[in-house]
Amino acid sequence: MASVKEYSVEEKLRALVRVQKIESKFDEIQILKGELPMEVNDLEDEVTGLNARKHRVEEEINGIQEFIEAKKAAIKDAQELVKKYEKQSENVKNNREFEAINKEIEMQTLEVKLCEKHIKDATEEHVEKSEQLEKVMKSIATKEKNLEHKKAELDKIIADTEKEEKHLAAQVSGAREAVEERLLHSFDRIRKSYRNGLAVVSIVRDSCGGCFNAIPPQRQSEIRQRKKIIVCENCGRVLVDAELNDSVGL
Repeated sequence: MASVKEYSVEEKLRALVRVQKIESKFDEIQILKGELPMEVNDLEDEVTGLNARKHRVEEEINGIQEFIEAKKAAIKDAQELVKKYEKQSENVKNNREFEAINKEIEMQTLEVKLCEKHIKDATEEHVEKSEQLEKVMKSIATKEKNLEHKKAELDKIIADTEKEEKHLAAQVSGAREAVEERLLHSFDRIRKSYRNGLAVVSIVRDSCGGCFNAIPPQRQSEIRQRKKIIVCENCGRVLVDAELNDSVGL
């Protein structure tokens, strides 16, 4: 059975520091990207929503136009019926027939007026919807231009950092393998607790490099000896001496 290598505390600390430095490099790249990925996603969602709204308004406009054409056809039919009934009225034989024809003429005349009112209302709605469509299209053009700019900006950053990110990804994978699972779990938990992502810090001017809480001289001496893993009593970050921290590269 193969023996499992036992790492000294110093080796464990060096491995943690290296993982921290690589992860911090990743963090720097994300900071460089800033809010751009989120802004691009938001703009894409807005453009999608605006295009859906544009499609709905266009359908409404088409529906109004069809309605207007239908009412125009109805007016034409009613006017033809009026002419027909007027011609019939010339040959009526009695008052009863005359009144019936007049009633039909009156009904068709009212139908024309009603259709004309519908056309007037629909035309006003058509104008309103056309104005809405114009506003939506202007908004789409503005958002798409902004999206294009943001995408170009993000693509440039990605292109500039892609090689470095791939290199860091390969490094961090190997670096994390050198850290025992328990320590790695604690490291990840602490990183998530702080916005700057620092879980391992060195002593800076007799203080914790994370929270700047003063570290007593005796505690500093123990940290420099690298005999055990020591955490800051105030923030819980793993503490290392500056010399060890500076000696670990990427």
